Amino acid sequence: MSYNCEPLKSLVRTVPDFPKPGILFYDITTLLKDKAGFAQLIDAFAAYYIGKEIDLVLGIEARGFIFGPALAYRLNAGFVPVRKPNKLPAKAARVTYDLEYGSDSLEIHLDAIQPGQRVVIVDDLLATGGTMQATVQLVRQLGGEIAGLGFAVELDFLKGREKFQEYDVLSLLHYDE
Repeated sequence: MSYNCEPLKSLVRTVPDFPKPGILFYDITTLLKDKAGFAQLIDAFAAYYIGKEIDLVLGIEARGFIFGPALAYRLNAGFVPVRKPNKLPAKAARVTYDLEYGSDSLEIHLDAIQPGQRVVIVDDLLATGGTMQATVQLVRQLGGEIAGLGFAVELDFLKGREKFQEYDVLSLLHYDE
């Protein structure tokens, strides 16, 4: 079963010149606060992944924490947070990746994924793909099998999807400007 999520675009607020001039920001908080819209978004994710034997849903800090637990619940899977540095209490694997101006890091507990477990990684936005690339690297380090990469929004014009041709990528809302 698949869902047409195009009507959800009417619930997404666009904010010009944020976080800097010339950028059009797609603000999903207006979608999230709409109970029917949020439910439809999670239902669309779940419809796509149900039956694919998902063991874990990984959510990338911070907005992946919104979708990840709800999706994990619907898939009868566990949820694993992928965090910014120094937020996890136990031993963690870390990957550092480049940003437009500098670098950042992500961490995951060393015991979060058992070798061979099937995982879906979710986040709010696919832009250039750097954050997702780092998370994919963490999953591979721990021996997980990536069953899919899920995004609420994809900015098609930035071509981040091209970095993930070997994976099953699902984006529910697409924007080309």
